[in-house]
Amino acid sequence: MQNFLNSYLPILIYILLCILIVLLIIISIKVIKTMNRVEEIVDDVDEKVKSLNDIFNIVDVVTDKLSALTEVISDSIILFIKGIFKRKKKKIEKKEMEEELDGEEEE
Repeated sequence: MQNFLNSYLPILIYILLCILIVLLIIISIKVIKTMNRVEEIVDDVDEKVKSLNDIFNIVDVVTDKLSALTEVISDSIILFIKGIFKRKKKKIEKKEMEEELDGEEEE
């Protein structure tokens, strides 16, 4: 029995190691093919994102311009409304001053 194990066990181990090496080579080749496919997909997605980058830049510029325009419009409306209230306030103060002057002249 000892003799059998000493002669056939190393052969069996060598055969199993050869099978393991072949399997590892096959798995490595499949992983390399898969990585190449993934790289192609990533490159394609990157190319598409770069093409959309110009559109996003245009949208960004347009929104900045619209924001500036609405800010100018809202500021001018606020100034107009403030101007109306200041005129009314000045008219009221002017009437009060005239009434005071008329009241002093009557005394």
